[in-house]
Amino acid sequence: MGGQKFQYDESGGTFFYFILSFLALILVPTTFYFWPRKKKEDPTTKHEHCQCAGCVRKRITMEHSDPYKGTKELLVKLSIVAGWALLAFLTYKVSQFDYEMSNFDPYEILGVPLGSSQKEIKKAYRTLSVILHPDKETGDEKAFMKLTKAYQALTDDEARKNWEKYGNPDGPGATSFGIALPSWIVEKENSVWVLGLYGLVFMVALPIVVGTWWYRSIRYSGDKVLLDTTNMYWYFFHKTPHMAVKRVIMILAASFEFEKRHNNQVIERPSDNVEVPALIRELPYLNEKCKELPFARSYSLKARAILHAHLSRIPLNPNTLEVDRQLIVRKCPYLIQEMVSCVSHLIMLAYARKIQRLPSIETIENCMKLSPMVIQGLRESEHPLMQLPHMTKELRAQLARKYNTRNLQQLAQLKPDTRRAALRSLNDEQYHNAVKVLGQMPLIDFSMKCEVVDDENSNVVTAGAIVTVTVELVRRSMSDLFGDTTAKEKQGITESNENGDGDGDADGELEAGTDDQKPEGKSGKSSERKAQEGDDEDSADGDSGAESDNDASEAAADDDDEWEKFQQKINKREKLEGRSKVSHPVHCPLFPEEKHEYWWTYICDRKSHTLLTVPYHVTNLIHREEVQLKFTAPKWAGMYVFTVCLRSDSYIGMDQQLDLKLDVKDPAAIPTELPQWDISERNVL
Repeated sequence: MGGQKFQYDESGGTFFYFILSFLALILVPTTFYFWPRKKKEDPTTKHEHCQCAGCVRKRITMEHSDPYKGTKELLVKLSIVAGWALLAFLTYKVSQFDYEMSNFDPYEILGVPLGSSQKEIKKAYRTLSVILHPDKETGDEKAFMKLTKAYQALTDDEARKNWEKYGNPDGPGATSFGIALPSWIVEKENSVWVLGLYGLVFMVALPIVVGTWWYRSIRYSGDKVLLDTTNMYWYFFHKTPHMAVKRVIMILAASFEFEKRHNNQVIERPSDNVEVPALIRELPYLNEKCKELPFARSYSLKARAILHAHLSRIPLNPNTLEVDRQLIVRKCPYLIQEMVSCVSHLIMLAYARKIQRLPSIETIENCMKLSPMVIQGLRESEHPLMQLPHMTKELRAQLARKYNTRNLQQLAQLKPDTRRAALRSLNDEQYHNAVKVLGQMPLIDFSMKCEVVDDENSNVVTAGAIVTVTVELVRRSMSDLFGDTTAKEKQGITESNENGDGDGDADGELEAGTDDQKPEGKSGKSSERKAQEGDDEDSADGDSGAESDNDASEAAADDDDEWEKFQQKINKREKLEGRSKVSHPVHCPLFPEEKHEYWWTYICDRKSHTLLTVPYHVTNLIHREEVQLKFTAPKWAGMYVFTVCLRSDSYIGMDQQLDLKLDVKDPAAIPTELPQWDISERNVL
């Protein structure tokens, strides 16, 4: 009776089939994704590139940033070609396997029909044996052996019955399973080597790989920032709640990413002992005599000097400090975003009474302002027009004096002839280059909608309610304003009188947060309340008229509206989970990599210098995006004025703000009598 039989099969081809399938599964996707392809640059895109000296130099530097790129591509190509050659060889080897014996049919071999007599079988055997015998010129040894076996199977009565019944002259055999491993693995003389290989892979190599990956992963946060750097940010921002830009730069330069011990990319040269002190002497506001750690360490002082030189656009030695500048500036966007996150978390902890010191709104805004300064290589005091190529301070002053052009939007709104006359000091190539960059800069239509979600009347804000502000951002290009003198100028951010120049405490500001904020006085509140009440009365009259005319239709459409809102929330949540970091490229010739436009939006209270919502980082604004910001309404009824802010992390002078006026009402009294539950004695009887 047949059974089962397992065997390691190398000669039968099972192992080769396994290797062939495994190799094909790897080679097909590897070839598709990793075969080096030369990017075909769109001629229109190349024409849109800025041709100023800084941008041309940046593109050349980026192209040569990886000197081993050609060698890597060649090795990848050779590896893929070798893999396909091996696949072709295995395919050929598998095709040469002899499967004829597995399809043994004695009647077909002898050329006689099924059920032939012994006489017919012997006659066919004699005829074919004369032709296939190895001693004959037409002989074939392999075919003659098959002929002989077929003759024996049909002349032996028992073998003939077994073949007709089981398909095998020897009767029912065991089911054979071939294990796709070569037989030498289980051979006794190779056992020591196989065991050693298993031990080397699973007990040495695998723990080393996992341990190395784990050690590297636990050192960094999710935003590619060292945890030691994050802890330092937490310490200093908690220690100094009210911080100026100059102090923020000191903390940024002290990041451990710029120290050789934490980052192998950092280069320490003997020439630093000469070049860094010489650079420090050119920067009088560096505060190099500070003894506080880690600001007094050499790596921090060097990084601080290079950052200030970058903001002042001081040229550096291209073979030494310029290389360090590119490394430092390249990491700054991640570090500044980590700063913003740390300060916002400290503010939330202060609101929850977990810490005593409340960082002021100026501190987190100074961190945000530092980002476009680093990207553009400009100080905070520099004019936004200096972001354009070929722009000089003399030309900028002339624009302000003769043409009353004080920002980028006003320059874009000039008539073409007027703009060319204003920039007549530039030649035609420089002028077209400057206008090209100006036209590609962002123009954001910033709007908002305030409501109380999941409330009966979403337009009424009661004390302590959760207020949801939906911010809508529509991105256009500045070229849409060319020659349009009627466009309304965007409202920039108006900051408080305290601009954060000092490093004072903000211990007392915790009591002035959103939870304990008092409403405005009558003098400052009357005009705003009248305007708001007028709007409320108009909207109330319109609502009552609409309700009287369309009661039936509105009641029928309520469910559809609620369902549509629910679907929109789901879509927003799904969109948020898959947020990308691709938007529009930024013109930044001094930033060593390609940078995309990102934005921060948040709500703050200028009166108490506090932050109401965590800044939301918008990283995928291509055409239109919606962001929801939520905060708790004040506990006291009254009129409140908050500020919804939008800040760019790439451009100076693109910030905007909108005033959010909240007329907070007292919550409705909880009903004590419920008529529907009043069961009178008459109804009982």
